[in-house]
Amino acid sequence: MGAWPYCLFADRGKNMVAAQDEHLVYLDHAAATPIAREVLEAMTPFFCESFYNPSSPYAPARAVRACLEDARGRLGHAIGSRGGNITLTAGATEANNLAFAAVDGHVVTDAIEHESVLACAALHDSSIVGVDATGRVDPESVRNALRPTTELVSIELANGEIGTVQPIRQIARIVADERMRRLQTGNQRPILLHTDASQAAGSVSVNVSTLGVDLMTLSAAKIYGPKQVGLLWHADGVALRPLVRGGGQEANIRSGTENVAGAVGFAVALELAEDLRASETRRLNCLSALLRKEISQRLGEAVFSGPARNKGRLPGLIHVSIPEADARRLVIGLERRGVLVGTGSACAASRMRISHVLRAIGLSDALAQGSLRLSMGRSTSEEDVCYAAECLEACVREQREFGAWKGGL
Repeated sequence: MGAWPYCLFADRGKNMVAAQDEHLVYLDHAAATPIAREVLEAMTPFFCESFYNPSSPYAPARAVRACLEDARGRLGHAIGSRGGNITLTAGATEANNLAFAAVDGHVVTDAIEHESVLACAALHDSSIVGVDATGRVDPESVRNALRPTTELVSIELANGEIGTVQPIRQIARIVADERMRRLQTGNQRPILLHTDASQAAGSVSVNVSTLGVDLMTLSAAKIYGPKQVGLLWHADGVALRPLVRGGGQEANIRSGTENVAGAVGFAVALELAEDLRASETRRLNCLSALLRKEISQRLGEAVFSGPARNKGRLPGLIHVSIPEADARRLVIGLERRGVLVGTGSACAASRMRISHVLRAIGLSDALAQGSLRLSMGRSTSEEDVCYAAECLEACVREQREFGAWKGGL
C-alpha cells in the first residue's frame, strides 16, 4: 500500500500518528493530489533565492519576471495556445468567476456543474439543462436552451463526482452554428463557450483548438501541482473584465503580486500530466475495473453511478452507493482501517449533505446517503484497490451487525 505523503494524520481525535511511518490507502485524488516531486523542485528556488517581486525594475526581479512569462508560455503550449491568452488565478473557482464576469446576458449551464459555476450562473438570467442518469448532457438540450440574448454556455469537460466526460466538441459545434446564425441575421450579440476542465486535465485532452471552446478553466491542485493556483484561458477577441483591481498585473485583469512559484509549479505539473496521460489512463482504467469487480463480488447490492464505459468517464474514479448504508460511518470506518475516501464533491461533503450531482442524476436520497467516491492516482496499486474493497465490505458488515442504518447526509 502507498505511503501517506503528508506529515500528520488525525485519527478522529484519538491518536496523532506520524504518517510517514504509516501505510495508508489514499483514494480521494479527485479532492486533492500531493505535489509531485518534480513540481516541488521547480518551485523551491522562488521561495528563497529568487523571491523578488516580478514587477520590480532591477535585474534579479526582471529575471524572475522572465521565469513567470516562461511558465505562462509553457502552460499555453501544453494546451495548444499562446501564453498571452492565459490569465493566472488563485484556483479554478476564481477562474470560473472570471469567465462569467465577461458577459452580461443570458447564460446556459447544466445541473451537475461545480458549485462555483452554478453560483455564478445564479447571478445572471440563466437556464440550467438537465442530464441523463449517467450525468451526460445532451447537446440538443443545450441548443434548445439558447436564446437571442444568450452570451455564455458553460459546460464542464468532466464531472469530478461521478466521472462523466461531456461531449464538448458537439456542444462547441452548436455554439458555432448559433454564432454564424446571428451573424447572418444581423444579431451582433457575442456567444462564448466556457468549459471547466479542472477535473479532466491529465485524463482528457485539454487542447483548446480541438475542444473548440472560447474559455477554459484549469487547476494546478488536481494535477499534482500547488493548491490555490489556476488559470483561465481565453480565445483571441474575448474581452475579460477584472474581478481584482489594483496594480494592473495580469494585463489589468487580476491585480496583485504574481505567484511566480505557483505558476512555475503549474507549468511543470501540466507538462508532466500530459506526458503521463496515455499511460496513466490505461493503468487507472485497469485499476477501476478491478475495484469495481472487487466491490461487486463482495457487495452484490452496490450501485455504481456514472458511465459504465471507459470512453465516457474519467479513469480512476468510481462512484458507488450501498443501499441503506450511512456514508459518514463508512468514511469513518474506512479511515480507521487506513483507507481514505470521499463522499463526492469536497464542497458538498464538508457540509454533510447530499450533493446536487446525485439529485440531478435521479439517485434517491436513501441510496445517495450511502454514496462514496473512490478516486485513484499515480501512487495507487492493485494491492491498494483490493485492500480498499476488503475494508469496504468489512465496514458494511459492521454497520449491519450493529444495526447502524441511520440515514441523512
